[in-house]
Amino acid sequence: MEPMLDAHNMTREYLQDKDVEYQRVFLARSDPAMNYGLVSAVLLNKIALKRLHRLSEEINVIIYPVVGVGSAPFRGNLKPSTVERVVEEYPSTHTFTIQSAFKYDNPLEEVSKSIKKLRERKTGLPQEVDEEKCLEIIRKYSKEYRRQVASLAPIINNVARYVPGRRKRKLHIGLFGYSRDVEGISLPRAITFTCSLYSIGLPPEILGLNALNEDDLQFVSEVYVHFEDDLKDALRYLNHDAFAFLPEELETRIRDFLTDFETDVEHKGITDCVLESLKKETGNMEEHVLRAANLRRFLG
Repeated sequence: MEPMLDAHNMTREYLQDKDVEYQRVFLARSDPAMNYGLVSAVLLNKIALKRLHRLSEEINVIIYPVVGVGSAPFRGNLKPSTVERVVEEYPSTHTFTIQSAFKYDNPLEEVSKSIKKLRERKTGLPQEVDEEKCLEIIRKYSKEYRRQVASLAPIINNVARYVPGRRKRKLHIGLFGYSRDVEGISLPRAITFTCSLYSIGLPPEILGLNALNEDDLQFVSEVYVHFEDDLKDALRYLNHDAFAFLPEELETRIRDFLTDFETDVEHKGITDCVLESLKKETGNMEEHVLRAANLRRFLG
Protein backbone atom coordinates (compact mmCIF):
# COMPACT_ATOMS: atom_id res chain seq x y z
CA MET A 1 0.00 0.00 0.00
CA GLU A 2 2.70 2.51 0.97
CA PRO A 3 4.63 2.24 -2.33
CA MET A 4 1.43 2.63 -4.37
CA LEU A 5 0.50 5.76 -2.46
CA ASP A 6 4.04 7.00 -3.00
CA ALA A 7 4.25 6.12 -6.70
CA HIS A 8 4.16 9.78 -7.75
CA ASN A 9 7.11 10.65 -5.51
CA MET A 10 9.12 7.65 -6.74
CA THR A 11 8.40 8.68 -10.32
CA ARG A 12 9.34 12.30 -9.59
CA GLU A 13 12.67 11.22 -8.09
CA TYR A 14 13.35 8.82 -10.98
CA LEU A 15 12.79 11.53 -13.59
CA GLN A 16 14.80 14.26 -11.85
CA ASP A 17 17.96 13.70 -13.89
CA LYS A 18 16.28 12.52 -17.12
CA ASP A 19 15.21 14.38 -20.23
CA VAL A 20 12.23 12.38 -21.48
CA GLU A 21 8.98 13.18 -23.27
CA TYR A 22 6.97 10.57 -21.44
CA GLN A 23 7.14 7.89 -18.75
CA ARG A 24 5.11 4.68 -18.32
CA VAL A 25 4.23 3.70 -14.73
CA PHE A 26 2.86 0.23 -13.95
CA LEU A 27 0.35 -0.02 -11.09
CA ALA A 28 -0.49 -3.41 -9.60
CA ARG A 29 -4.12 -4.47 -9.23
CA SER A 30 -3.99 -8.16 -8.22
CA ASP A 31 -1.53 -8.04 -5.32
CA PRO A 32 -3.22 -5.06 -3.61
CA ALA A 33 -6.50 -6.99 -3.83
CA MET A 34 -4.95 -10.07 -2.30
CA ASN A 35 -3.21 -8.13 0.46
CA TYR A 36 -5.92 -5.58 1.29
CA GLY A 37 -9.14 -6.72 -0.40
CA LEU A 38 -11.11 -5.75 -3.51
CA VAL A 39 -12.30 -2.33 -2.34
CA SER A 40 -8.85 -1.28 -1.13
CA ALA A 41 -7.24 -2.30 -4.43
CA VAL A 42 -9.60 -0.12 -6.43
CA LEU A 43 -9.32 2.89 -4.12
CA LEU A 44 -5.52 2.64 -3.97
CA ASN A 45 -5.29 2.63 -7.75
CA LYS A 46 -7.59 5.64 -8.04
CA ILE A 47 -5.51 7.63 -5.57
CA ALA A 48 -2.28 6.65 -7.33
CA LEU A 49 -3.69 7.57 -10.76
CA LYS A 50 -4.85 10.95 -9.49
CA ARG A 51 -1.45 11.70 -7.93
CA LEU A 52 0.43 10.62 -11.05
CA HIS A 53 -1.69 12.92 -13.20
CA ARG A 54 -0.99 15.82 -10.86
CA LEU A 55 2.73 15.05 -11.06
CA SER A 56 2.56 14.97 -14.85
CA GLU A 57 1.17 18.50 -14.87
CA GLU A 58 3.74 19.73 -12.35
CA ILE A 59 6.85 18.45 -14.16
CA ASN A 60 5.48 18.73 -17.71
CA VAL A 61 6.22 15.10 -18.58
CA ILE A 62 3.45 12.92 -20.01
CA ILE A 63 2.82 9.91 -17.77
CA TYR A 64 1.17 6.85 -19.30
CA PRO A 65 -0.20 4.69 -16.45
CA VAL A 66 -0.46 0.92 -16.89
CA VAL A 67 -2.84 -1.05 -14.66
CA GLY A 68 -2.27 -4.81 -14.35
CA VAL A 69 -5.75 -6.30 -14.43
CA GLY A 70 -6.99 -9.90 -14.68
CA SER A 71 -10.36 -11.41 -15.63
CA ALA A 72 -11.75 -12.21 -12.17
CA PRO A 73 -13.64 -9.27 -10.60
CA PHE A 74 -11.23 -9.57 -7.67
CA ARG A 75 -8.30 -8.88 -10.01
CA GLY A 76 -9.84 -6.22 -12.27
CA ASN A 77 -12.70 -7.93 -14.15
CA LEU A 78 -11.32 -7.21 -17.62
CA LYS A 79 -13.05 -9.48 -20.13
CA PRO A 80 -14.28 -8.80 -23.67
CA SER A 81 -17.76 -8.22 -22.22
CA THR A 82 -16.56 -5.68 -19.63
CA VAL A 83 -14.08 -3.54 -21.58
CA GLU A 84 -16.28 -0.41 -21.46
CA ARG A 85 -16.81 -0.82 -17.71
CA VAL A 86 -13.11 -1.16 -16.92
CA VAL A 87 -12.22 1.82 -19.12
CA GLU A 88 -14.86 3.87 -17.33
CA GLU A 89 -13.51 2.74 -13.95
CA TYR A 90 -9.95 3.87 -14.73
CA PRO A 91 -10.31 6.63 -17.36
CA SER A 92 -6.75 7.98 -17.04
CA THR A 93 -5.12 4.56 -17.51
CA HIS A 94 -3.35 4.42 -20.86
CA THR A 95 -2.67 0.66 -20.96
CA PHE A 96 -4.44 -2.36 -19.48
CA THR A 97 -2.72 -5.75 -19.31
CA ILE A 98 -4.39 -8.53 -21.29
CA GLN A 99 -3.98 -11.84 -19.51
CA SER A 100 -4.44 -15.35 -20.81
CA ALA A 101 -8.09 -15.84 -19.78
CA PHE A 102 -9.08 -12.79 -21.84
CA LYS A 103 -7.33 -14.16 -24.92
CA TYR A 104 -7.99 -17.89 -24.72
CA ASP A 105 -11.29 -18.35 -22.86
CA ASN A 106 -13.44 -16.15 -25.08
CA PRO A 107 -14.46 -16.30 -28.78
CA LEU A 108 -11.73 -14.95 -31.05
CA GLU A 109 -14.04 -12.39 -32.71
CA GLU A 110 -15.06 -10.93 -29.34
CA VAL A 111 -11.43 -10.75 -28.22
CA SER A 112 -10.38 -8.97 -31.43
CA LYS A 113 -13.20 -6.41 -31.21
CA SER A 114 -12.39 -5.72 -27.55
CA ILE A 115 -8.68 -5.23 -28.22
CA LYS A 116 -9.60 -2.81 -30.99
CA LYS A 117 -11.77 -0.82 -28.55
CA LEU A 118 -8.91 -0.62 -26.06
CA ARG A 119 -6.45 0.50 -28.73
CA GLU A 120 -8.73 3.16 -30.20
CA ARG A 121 -9.95 4.73 -26.96
CA LYS A 122 -8.64 8.09 -25.83
CA THR A 123 -7.09 8.32 -22.39
CA GLY A 124 -9.10 10.65 -20.14
CA LEU A 125 -8.61 12.51 -16.90
CA PRO A 126 -8.40 10.65 -13.57
CA GLN A 127 -11.42 10.45 -11.33
CA GLU A 128 -11.53 13.02 -8.55
CA VAL A 129 -11.59 11.20 -5.21
CA ASP A 130 -11.62 12.24 -1.57
CA GLU A 131 -8.25 10.76 -0.63
CA GLU A 132 -8.68 11.15 3.11
CA LYS A 133 -12.04 9.35 3.09
CA CYS A 134 -10.65 6.63 0.80
CA LEU A 135 -7.77 5.98 3.18
CA GLU A 136 -10.16 5.85 6.13
CA ILE A 137 -12.23 3.20 4.33
CA ILE A 138 -9.11 1.24 3.34
CA ARG A 139 -7.81 1.13 6.91
CA LYS A 140 -11.09 -0.09 8.35
CA TYR A 141 -11.96 -2.52 5.59
CA SER A 142 -8.50 -4.04 5.04
CA LYS A 143 -8.10 -4.82 8.74
CA GLU A 144 -11.23 -6.98 8.68
CA TYR A 145 -10.36 -8.47 5.28
CA ARG A 146 -6.93 -9.55 6.50
CA ARG A 147 -8.42 -11.07 9.65
CA GLN A 148 -10.77 -13.18 7.54
CA VAL A 149 -8.03 -14.24 5.13
CA ALA A 150 -5.93 -15.36 8.09
CA SER A 151 -8.77 -17.56 9.33
CA LEU A 152 -9.32 -18.98 5.83
CA ALA A 153 -5.63 -19.62 5.17
CA PRO A 154 -5.71 -23.37 5.99
CA ILE A 155 -8.50 -24.12 3.51
CA ILE A 156 -7.01 -21.77 0.88
CA ASN A 157 -3.67 -23.56 1.08
CA ASN A 158 -5.39 -26.94 1.06
CA VAL A 159 -7.36 -26.24 -2.13
CA ALA A 160 -4.36 -24.49 -3.71
CA ARG A 161 -2.62 -27.85 -4.02
CA TYR A 162 -5.23 -28.86 -6.60
CA VAL A 163 -5.21 -25.70 -8.70
CA PRO A 164 -3.77 -26.61 -12.12
CA GLY A 165 -0.63 -24.86 -13.31
CA ARG A 166 -1.07 -21.63 -15.24
CA ARG A 167 -0.43 -21.51 -18.98
CA LYS A 168 3.19 -21.42 -20.01
CA ARG A 169 4.40 -17.85 -19.72
CA LYS A 170 7.15 -15.76 -18.21
CA LEU A 171 6.83 -15.82 -14.45
CA HIS A 172 6.93 -12.74 -12.26
CA ILE A 173 10.40 -13.36 -10.90
CA GLY A 174 13.31 -10.99 -10.99
CA LEU A 175 14.81 -8.28 -8.88
CA PHE A 176 12.67 -8.64 -5.82
CA GLY A 177 10.25 -11.51 -6.28
CA TYR A 178 6.84 -11.41 -4.60
CA SER A 179 5.89 -11.87 -0.96
CA ARG A 180 2.53 -13.48 -0.32
CA ASP A 181 2.40 -13.19 3.45
CA VAL A 182 -0.79 -11.86 5.03
CA GLU A 183 -0.75 -11.47 8.80
CA GLY A 184 2.39 -13.61 8.88
CA ILE A 185 0.66 -16.49 7.09
CA SER A 186 2.06 -17.82 3.82
CA LEU A 187 -0.42 -17.89 0.96
CA PRO A 188 -0.26 -18.89 -2.72
CA ARG A 189 0.11 -16.32 -5.48
CA ALA A 190 -2.85 -14.13 -6.44
CA ILE A 191 -4.24 -16.31 -9.25
CA THR A 192 -4.11 -19.50 -7.17
CA PHE A 193 -5.41 -17.66 -4.09
CA THR A 194 -8.41 -16.37 -6.03
CA CYS A 195 -9.07 -19.72 -7.69
CA SER A 196 -8.96 -21.57 -4.36
CA LEU A 197 -11.71 -19.41 -2.90
CA TYR A 198 -13.87 -19.53 -6.03
CA SER A 199 -13.49 -23.31 -6.04
CA ILE A 200 -15.25 -23.63 -2.69
CA GLY A 201 -17.95 -21.16 -3.69
CA LEU A 202 -16.52 -18.30 -1.68
CA PRO A 203 -15.63 -15.39 -4.02
CA PRO A 204 -12.88 -13.32 -2.35
CA GLU A 205 -14.71 -10.14 -3.41
CA ILE A 206 -17.09 -10.53 -0.47
CA LEU A 207 -14.44 -10.72 2.26
CA GLY A 208 -14.24 -7.75 4.62
CA LEU A 209 -17.49 -6.11 3.51
CA ASN A 210 -19.00 -6.44 6.97
CA ALA A 211 -16.55 -3.78 8.16
CA LEU A 212 -18.38 -1.15 6.09
CA ASN A 213 -21.53 0.58 7.28
CA GLU A 214 -24.22 2.01 4.99
CA ASP A 215 -22.49 5.38 4.67
CA ASP A 216 -19.21 3.66 3.83
CA LEU A 217 -20.89 1.54 1.17
CA GLN A 218 -22.55 4.59 -0.32
CA PHE A 219 -19.17 6.31 -0.58
CA VAL A 220 -17.55 3.20 -2.08
CA SER A 221 -20.34 2.95 -4.67
CA GLU A 222 -19.72 6.55 -5.72
CA VAL A 223 -15.95 6.19 -6.03
CA TYR A 224 -15.82 2.58 -7.25
CA VAL A 225 -18.17 3.18 -10.16
CA HIS A 226 -18.90 -0.46 -11.00
CA PHE A 227 -18.72 -1.85 -7.47
CA GLU A 228 -22.19 -3.38 -7.58
CA ASP A 229 -21.64 -4.75 -11.10
CA ASP A 230 -18.38 -6.43 -10.08
CA LEU A 231 -19.96 -7.80 -6.93
CA LYS A 232 -22.89 -9.16 -8.91
CA ASP A 233 -20.47 -10.87 -11.32
CA ALA A 234 -18.69 -12.49 -8.36
CA LEU A 235 -21.84 -13.50 -6.49
CA ARG A 236 -22.89 -15.70 -9.40
CA TYR A 237 -20.33 -18.15 -8.08
CA LEU A 238 -21.31 -18.01 -4.41
CA ASN A 239 -22.22 -21.29 -2.72
CA HIS A 240 -24.30 -20.65 0.40
CA ASP A 241 -22.85 -23.77 2.03
CA ALA A 242 -19.48 -21.97 2.11
CA PHE A 243 -20.93 -19.47 4.58
CA ALA A 244 -19.93 -22.00 7.22
CA PHE A 245 -16.36 -20.69 6.84
CA LEU A 246 -17.36 -17.04 7.43
CA PRO A 247 -18.11 -14.93 10.50
CA GLU A 248 -21.85 -14.45 11.05
CA GLU A 249 -21.69 -10.68 10.61
CA LEU A 250 -20.22 -11.08 7.12
CA GLU A 251 -22.95 -13.52 6.14
CA THR A 252 -25.53 -10.95 7.25
CA ARG A 253 -23.83 -8.22 5.19
CA ILE A 254 -23.60 -10.42 2.09
CA ARG A 255 -27.30 -11.27 2.29
CA ASP A 256 -27.93 -7.53 1.83
CA PHE A 257 -26.40 -7.87 -1.63
CA LEU A 258 -28.29 -11.03 -2.56
CA THR A 259 -31.49 -9.34 -3.72
CA ASP A 260 -30.50 -8.99 -7.37
CA PHE A 261 -28.18 -11.73 -8.57
CA GLU A 262 -28.38 -15.14 -10.20
CA THR A 263 -26.51 -18.20 -9.01
CA ASP A 264 -24.68 -20.26 -11.61
CA VAL A 265 -26.31 -23.58 -10.77
CA GLU A 266 -23.72 -25.68 -12.60
CA HIS A 267 -20.84 -23.92 -10.84
CA LYS A 268 -22.55 -24.43 -7.48
CA GLY A 269 -22.83 -28.15 -8.21
CA ILE A 270 -19.10 -28.36 -8.85
CA THR A 271 -18.24 -26.42 -5.69
CA ASP A 272 -20.53 -28.78 -3.77
CA CYS A 273 -18.26 -31.59 -4.98
CA VAL A 274 -15.17 -29.65 -3.86
CA LEU A 275 -16.64 -29.03 -0.39
CA GLU A 276 -17.63 -32.69 -0.08
CA SER A 277 -14.17 -33.82 -1.19
CA LEU A 278 -12.60 -31.56 1.44
CA LYS A 279 -14.69 -33.19 4.15
CA LYS A 280 -13.84 -36.72 3.07
CA GLU A 281 -10.36 -35.95 1.75
CA THR A 282 -11.24 -37.96 -1.33
CA GLY A 283 -12.40 -37.31 -4.87
CA ASN A 284 -10.80 -35.82 -7.96
CA MET A 285 -10.28 -32.32 -6.62
CA GLU A 286 -8.13 -31.07 -9.47
CA GLU A 287 -10.77 -32.05 -12.01
CA HIS A 288 -13.49 -30.21 -10.04
CA VAL A 289 -11.35 -27.10 -9.70
CA LEU A 290 -10.60 -27.08 -13.44
CA ARG A 291 -14.23 -27.65 -14.44
CA ALA A 292 -15.34 -24.71 -12.30
CA ALA A 293 -12.62 -22.51 -13.81
CA ASN A 294 -13.73 -23.44 -17.32
CA LEU A 295 -17.28 -22.37 -16.48
CA ARG A 296 -16.10 -19.00 -15.13
CA ARG A 297 -13.74 -18.55 -18.10
CA PHE A 298 -10.88 -17.69 -15.79
CA LEU A 299 -8.74 -19.67 -13.37
CA GLY A 300 -8.29 -16.93 -10.82
